[in-house]
Amino acid sequence: MAEMEKQGHVPLDEGKGADQEGPVRLLLVDDEEAYVNVLSNRLRKRGFDVTKSYSGAEALQKMHLNVFDVVVLDLKMADMDGIEVLKIFKNIDPQMEVIMLTGHGSATACKQGLESGAFDYLIKPCQLTDLVKKIQEAYRKKQQSASSAPL
Repeated sequence: MAEMEKQGHVPLDEGKGADQEGPVRLLLVDDEEAYVNVLSNRLRKRGFDVTKSYSGAEALQKMHLNVFDVVVLDLKMADMDGIEVLKIFKNIDPQMEVIMLTGHGSATACKQGLESGAFDYLIKPCQLTDLVKKIQEAYRKKQQSASSAPL
């Protein structure tokens, strides 16, 4: 399996969480439509249940209609700042983990994202195996938080 990952191949069941019957429910938010479509297809092939969103406003609408385990959120979008969207997401669902993506590599913005509740961040373009690994880590953290939360 390690050899397969080095070559960019990953098992199809990677999108499943250890304690989850179905695939990880993922919201992918970026205003670069071609990037979202390609990434969505690649993540679906790895077993994730991906919902696409091409703007911050559209993502917020989808958040009100669906439950997601993890969000992959672009930092810079035309309609809304990713940090602003992150803060709203965390108000809606504090247990949901958000991974920030940035093509700009702004250390200040990434730090602000982490301080606002992001799980982690990756610099675009990132390796698919790195993103899959972060999504799995974020999902595990969400599961641990949910299981330790008072009833």
